[in-house]
Amino acid sequence: MLIQYCPEVTVAGKAETLEEAAGVIRTLRPQLVFLDIEIAPDSAFDLLDSLKPVDFEVIFVTAHDHYAIKGFKYNALDYILKPVEIDDLRQAVSKAAKRIREQDIGQRLNDLLPQLRAEKTLGKIALREKDGLTLYAFEEILYCSAEGAYTRFGFQKGGSLLVSGSLKEFESQLPADIFCRIHDSHLVNLNHIRKYHNGKGGYVEMTDGKVLEVSVRKKAEFLARLK
Repeated sequence: MLIQYCPEVTVAGKAETLEEAAGVIRTLRPQLVFLDIEIAPDSAFDLLDSLKPVDFEVIFVTAHDHYAIKGFKYNALDYILKPVEIDDLRQAVSKAAKRIREQDIGQRLNDLLPQLRAEKTLGKIALREKDGLTLYAFEEILYCSAEGAYTRFGFQKGGSLLVSGSLKEFESQLPADIFCRIHDSHLVNLNHIRKYHNGKGGYVEMTDGKVLEVSVRKKAEFLARLK
């Protein structure tokens, strides 16, 4: 059925027992594995336990639907019941292909990030967006603000971008002679501060009108930088 209806799939190997399957998977390192649940006298779950961490997609093909919940606990991509329907198989393979493509793109971006982060010497930072990586000149960035596990970047030309990663992580990629931490949640470009408003900690007004709080703890260091 795979050969006839799923031409994007190359059948690299097959196995009849758990021991044989473990050997084939370790040798061939497939991207996708179709598994029956009951492989006497054991089960596919025993196989997956022996191969942890599982670095391939799994589609269960079985006549036993009562295993479905347990199957998804093992992060199975899909669950096809026997007798296999062609549409079910095609949909499962399509889902697998999409996830594998996304993972490949993600890995390539991760491999590229160290190189792009070297752009710091050229005055740029690489930020991951939905469709890839975009390089931004330091002078384009007005501020960076922490939002949980994400950081929001505000830009000179307007608008902002929410990027996965902590403020501390991005602070290390930005030049300390231009950017100053004014609060646990805010990092600002000193060249884009329009005005500092005094107070217990006070606050800064950026050139785009954005107002950001200065913490009491960071105030003295910040004011020294302004001078």
